[in-house]
Amino acid sequence: MEDKKIPAEGEEISADEAFGEGELCTLLDEDGTECQFECVGKYEEDGVKYFAMLPIEEEQTDEYVILKLTVEDGEEVLVSVDDDEEFDKIAGIFDQILFDEIDYDGEDDGDKK
Repeated sequence: MEDKKIPAEGEEISADEAFGEGELCTLLDEDGTECQFECVGKYEEDGVKYFAMLPIEEEQTDEYVILKLTVEDGEEVLVSVDDDEEFDKIAGIFDQILFDEIDYDGEDDGDKK
């Protein structure tokens, strides 16, 4: 796993730097409850960055959450994708990206030549 960049005091890092694939992170939901996630994929389209986040729970699940990066009040925040058409499109892309990496013979596609 890649080392996470630790910002110096007062320095801000982008979500792209903070949420590298495989990184574990704690996010707050709209109720202020802390939830742990693992970033399992990143995708950018038309300048919008999307993150596939797998919740880390006691009961492990293979369902991931799609969040997109927006700027609110000058701060980068991750928000859910509320538009159904946008969500379906990005979910299809993540499904293809994430499941194409799985080789059911037990080998990662990245290892093949």
